[in-house]
Amino acid sequence: MRATFRDGIFTAALAAAGSLTKAKLVRRPRHKPLTIPPRTPGAITRLACASVRANGIDLAPLLAGAGLIERQIDDRSAPIAVKYQIRLLNLAAAALRDDLLGFHIGRDSDLREIGLLYYVMASSNLLGESLQRVERYSSLNNEGIHLTIRNDDESTVVTLSYVGVERHSDRHQIECWLTALLRICRRLTNRQLIPRHVRVDHFRADESPELRSFFGCPLAFGSTVDEIVFAEDVRNLPVVSGDPYLNEILVKVCEDTLSRRGALRNSLRADLEKAIAPLLPHGEAHAGEVARQLGMSRRTLARRLASQDLTFAEILADLRIDLAKRHLRDGNLPISEIAWLLGYREASAFAHAFKRATGKAPREFRVRG
Repeated sequence: MRATFRDGIFTAALAAAGSLTKAKLVRRPRHKPLTIPPRTPGAITRLACASVRANGIDLAPLLAGAGLIERQIDDRSAPIAVKYQIRLLNLAAAALRDDLLGFHIGRDSDLREIGLLYYVMASSNLLGESLQRVERYSSLNNEGIHLTIRNDDESTVVTLSYVGVERHSDRHQIECWLTALLRICRRLTNRQLIPRHVRVDHFRADESPELRSFFGCPLAFGSTVDEIVFAEDVRNLPVVSGDPYLNEILVKVCEDTLSRRGALRNSLRADLEKAIAPLLPHGEAHAGEVARQLGMSRRTLARRLASQDLTFAEILADLRIDLAKRHLRDGNLPISEIAWLLGYREASAFAHAFKRATGKAPREFRVRG
């Protein structure tokens, strides 16, 4: 007899003769599929923190209030949850008494801080092509913001939409993005482009003269949309730094990065391993810290692990062994340093754990593999 599985698990008790005598539908709580909060490389966060430090303001309480730690700021390779970036910008703006902090960062920072996305735009042939690139690859800079480009007979419209992040919590990040985007368009074309319109979702009581001077047009706040509207012909403006050979290389890099990221985003285990690895040498690879790095509570992490029949301890142990094998095969690192990299206080503790897992001592594995 066949049982159909829909919203729960169908369990049946079969009589000794094999006939169905009792059936019970057991409903288990549904777990939402894993959605790691959107992340960003954190350039805006680090620029804001640099400004706080430069002004002699204690950064530690601002980081604590945003859910960040100083090591994430100092390590430029560490991603930051977008919601934490938004919180930090709000706190930094208040501490600096700068109501236009996001705008100032977008206007005054080195555009190369944007990284790969800036270079792929700068090597494109036409501005319209650059905008298409940023539409496709914007998630490489911020997974919480999606750009769409719309062309019609009268204008080119760049719209920014928030993904997985509450828009109402933000003001400075979006103003930074709008400002930096216009700066890039001006630099790439070597023209003082003036938008027809700039519309911003959040509300400002008064439009700053600084904003009006920079954009060259009124900014309509409280518009329920974030967008820049250009004259139609901007898409055909040549990019003065265009380099088709370099652009081809960078586009391939972007596509490969998108492909890898898409695969990783579908794996809870992969995201956890990526967060755990840099914490191991510091002895901070515990569930609470890793959950914070991923922008979720420890309880949420435990629930989602359970939904996939995983445990944090299991993933941590497996990762340590995998990393240990990799370091031992490399052959250049002393056993004591490998132990430290994996978060063991003593080399003997590492050796014991490794032999228990593999049946070989670290030195024996290094020799025989």
